[in-house]
Amino acid sequence: MSSTSMPVDRYEVAINVPRGPLTTSVDVPSGFVPIATIVPLARQLGEQASVEEVRGAVEEGATISCKDGCAACCRMMVPLSPPEAFALRDHIDSLPKAERDRFMRKIDDAKAALRHAGLLEPLIELAKTPKPLADSDMDALNHAYYALRLPCPFLEAGRCGIYEHRPSACRELLVTSPADLCQDLAHNAVQPLPVPIRVSTVLGLLWADLTDKIPRLIPLPLALNWATEHEPEGRRVWKGGDLLDQTLDKVWRLLSQTMGEKQC
Repeated sequence: MSSTSMPVDRYEVAINVPRGPLTTSVDVPSGFVPIATIVPLARQLGEQASVEEVRGAVEEGATISCKDGCAACCRMMVPLSPPEAFALRDHIDSLPKAERDRFMRKIDDAKAALRHAGLLEPLIELAKTPKPLADSDMDALNHAYYALRLPCPFLEAGRCGIYEHRPSACRELLVTSPADLCQDLAHNAVQPLPVPIRVSTVLGLLWADLTDKIPRLIPLPLALNWATEHEPEGRRVWKGGDLLDQTLDKVWRLLSQTMGEKQC
């Protein structure tokens, strides 16, 4: 039985985000499901927390500059957690062949451009390394990637071609500074809205606990290859309720850490 046809249990979730208490309902498959199943549930929590952050910012007089068709941030290096990589692979596999092939060609083109710039191998190492990288190493990769101004393989006519399935990092970047500053994120001081729940971080920590490995973030152009190479891990199953419990545990820990730092 697939997770989409499996009976579900409804959970009432209450968490304290920086803007105050957040209560929501999530439907979780009752049986055993692969890790990709938890991705939309985690994103639901992240997006509802973000809604509260936007509401509070607007009440304080801020304006969200991000609009439909704005694609300035679609040239940044987008990291995915392993569960997100599996979920993205599943979505791409479900597309009609012509659409799937078009995206795969664009991914191949992006990898060719990265190889030409000398960035493909460092990014492959990032996706495979058994050791955590230092922040300075990540910053260097992020700056080098952005310097290429390489459009996301899923960007089509200025809009996201997989909008409903886009990575969490894409959902979380909202700015209150003028939109024209986003045309050069390397040199302009944009003002991003705080992210209450970084879903990729939550899911990366979840995957690390489940597999006894380091938290891992995979650059978007490599995510489908990574998911295919780790197919056996993607097919492993866990009880849906247990996945939710462990996900919430990571959310609560990160929120406690974030709000504790703000109070210091």
